[in-house]
Amino acid sequence: MNKLFISALLVILTLTSIAGCTGSNNGGGTPEQSNTAENPGTENTPTTPDDTGGEADDNTLFFYTAQNPVYEDEANFDRLIGQYIKKKFPDITLKHVHWNDGTRYEDLIAKGTIPDIVFEQVRRNTSRMVKKFKLEYDMSDLIKQYNFDISKLDPASMEVVKTASDGKIYSLPFELSDFVLAYNKDIFDKYGLDYPKDGMTYDEAYELAKKLTRQDGDITYKGLQQHPSHYMMYNQLSEPSLDPNEDKGAMDSDNWLKIVNNIRRFYEIPGNQFTTTSDFPKGQMGMSVDVLENVLRWSVENPDLNFDIASVPVFPEAPGAKYQPNLNGLFITQQSKHKELAFEVIQYLLSDEVQAERAKEAIIGPLSSDVVQQAFAQN
Repeated sequence: MNKLFISALLVILTLTSIAGCTGSNNGGGTPEQSNTAENPGTENTPTTPDDTGGEADDNTLFFYTAQNPVYEDEANFDRLIGQYIKKKFPDITLKHVHWNDGTRYEDLIAKGTIPDIVFEQVRRNTSRMVKKFKLEYDMSDLIKQYNFDISKLDPASMEVVKTASDGKIYSLPFELSDFVLAYNKDIFDKYGLDYPKDGMTYDEAYELAKKLTRQDGDITYKGLQQHPSHYMMYNQLSEPSLDPNEDKGAMDSDNWLKIVNNIRRFYEIPGNQFTTTSDFPKGQMGMSVDVLENVLRWSVENPDLNFDIASVPVFPEAPGAKYQPNLNGLFITQQSKHKELAFEVIQYLLSDEVQAERAKEAIIGPLSSDVVQQAFAQN
């Protein structure tokens, strides 16, 4: 399965991103952590400190990862991010902390330890976390100062950044989590059904889901599981949930009715009510839409699971559309005293050289250069 699996991944990742209609989902990977702590107040504006609570020296760079639990393991952070910073900037003392109990935003602020760089979910948490704690900083001037070419970044991801940043640039895209359709080949073979193909419409997926959802002896098979909130949040028709011009919701359009009715019909199939997408490895689910890192994990943890992947089903009027970007970005905090150094680090992390090395680990970045695409999943 490995060759087919990697080939399918490469096909999906080379699909053209349409600025208004690209994206992704989650099932336990990275879409967004809860990070729900209350704002402790902003009466003080501390600077970046060292571990003792004192102000850091000029060579210390504090990197805070608020997303992707893989970075909770310091060895993973060093392998996927830290080693590149240390190689390019050997004089830097790199301090890393991951979001967790005791190291949440309010904990850092209470200690007077504000990061220089924050790795955070862009769409939701630019406002919910970064702006809430008064950390936002517009990088536009630094982008001009260093002649950083943002045109090399995925345009759909940059649209997400600008929308979340009130038209400014509070972050730069760094890590994406694409959604894919995983399908159990054994179940399809058992009932003599053709495998899903890239570009399959939701109508075609619905017909397959009806045929796959059944009781067979003591086993209940579900046809398709697709997380409703992620499906709607990153919807492929790019429908906003809030009115861009007025302080009100915008979910009463004809397109929203179409989006909601489309997902609802899948869960009205008797026996196919929504439970979770992450039960796919148990072998009783025909199809599951989930984030790529979860699917890769399934393949590692369940080597005997006979499955492959295809692109997420599409609406007929948007045949080339993926989910909108499920994007984690790199922010520089307004309190940082090392903004130029922080930007130089971010610029290097977004180079072809670093992005190609990260792509070898099956990490999806915002660059679409050939060298990055060809390196995907080599490791």
